Amino acid sequence: MKIGIVGTGRMGTGIAQRLLDLGHEVLVWNRSAHKAHDAFEAGAKWTPLLGDMVRDAEVVISFLYDNKAVERVYLGERGILAGRVEGRLFIDMSTVASNVPENVAAALQARGAAFLECPVSGSVPAARSGTLVGFAGGPAQVYARALPLLKQLSRRVELVGPYGAGARMKLAANLLLGVFWLTLGEALSLAGKSALDASAILDLLADSNIGAGILRARKDQIVAALNGRGPATPDFDVDTMRKDLQYVLREAGSGPGTLPLARRALECLDRTSNEGKGRTDMVGLPALWLEHNGPLRPAPIGAETRAAGSIIAA
Repeated sequence: MKIGIVGTGRMGTGIAQRLLDLGHEVLVWNRSAHKAHDAFEAGAKWTPLLGDMVRDAEVVISFLYDNKAVERVYLGERGILAGRVEGRLFIDMSTVASNVPENVAAALQARGAAFLECPVSGSVPAARSGTLVGFAGGPAQVYARALPLLKQLSRRVELVGPYGAGARMKLAANLLLGVFWLTLGEALSLAGKSALDASAILDLLADSNIGAGILRARKDQIVAALNGRGPATPDFDVDTMRKDLQYVLREAGSGPGTLPLARRALECLDRTSNEGKGRTDMVGLPALWLEHNGPLRPAPIGAETRAAGSIIAA
């Protein structure tokens, strides 16, 4: 197939490389052309105008940063809708609020195009190996049309509901992930120094009831960060998780008792970002915790405990 990729960040580039490996012809577009360099080097064709991509591609996949980027690319003056979209299939894999796919779908459907939201869970290696997990939202017939391609990119993809349902499912997954990384720092602090090194502790935790596959998949990166060697180029940084948690709370409403763990996690990440650590990969959060707090010391029996003000102790 001839497939367009809109947005060549690390994940968009990984998907482009996966499709090229499978023999597809890939066209790429990015607002900043230099960020398409890796995809171009892998064999993708650069298209400077979105209208040209829409004209030439059978399917267009977008992987963009936030609500504004998706709305600008699809609905903007020189966006996708400025091209000949009739009959084309568009799949958006961005992590956005639930109203965004609803708005984009309405605009595309009015022009005779098909649209599916399918945000994905997984890292750059998962994009390269075709082992993402997809949360699709939209009509069943559009999902059926997109499914053969989505199966080439994912180890599992499910139609979770109408437009907006995929966005909410992806935000639910990222809520779990955000709280997990913060909690892991506290767990390592609680474990303290023992006969086990950090790698062995993570192995043991991964085999406990938590059963978190991410501990195995990213254990080496976590240990490297604990030793002061975090990823030079983050796959998923603190500021991106902050953006997603902001969307989580927007979806949930503004009541003071709504999603208290999400609110607390966002406060921690806000503080971390304000202290200049916003570009830290999420695997580095446990290292930040231990750097600023160290192993916990046993409290005297009956002593009250005090919650830290953020991931970096107040």
